[in-house]
Amino acid sequence: MDGGTLTTIFFIGGIILMIIETLIPGGVSFFLGFSGLLVGALRWFGILEGPMTSVITWLFTSLALILAMRPLLMKYWGGNTDYKLADEDLEAMDEVVEVIEPINANNNSGRIRFQGISWQAQTLEGEIPAGSKAKIRYRDNVTWIVEPVDELEE
Repeated sequence: MDGGTLTTIFFIGGIILMIIETLIPGGVSFFLGFSGLLVGALRWFGILEGPMTSVITWLFTSLALILAMRPLLMKYWGGNTDYKLADEDLEAMDEVVEVIEPINANNNSGRIRFQGISWQAQTLEGEIPAGSKAKIRYRDNVTWIVEPVDELEE
């Protein structure tokens, strides 16, 4: 392969990689493409001669650009990232649920429907009949601790 063909491959490959970056963003293929254009320019001006030196220069330039510039660019132009601590128990507190099996303070046989799923439930006082509403207080292992909801609260 002659020098002109390899230079053209670096130019075209660099442009293709930079176009791929617009389709699949992430900051990596842009730097690979930019490095390819840089190596193509160095070959064009006669600074790099051999094909092996060109490939090694491209690899090291790409690696240096990715390690040095990507974190900086991602800081200013990175995507939106939101972190949320998931605490389902905290989010479930005070939710009003349907009682599907009677809940009694003396046994653990009651059940509620919460988020479309039947859950074991218990109350600390009194009894909650099936078909009524209950309010979640907290969870004890896999059992929801609930209390009756007054008609006025709904």
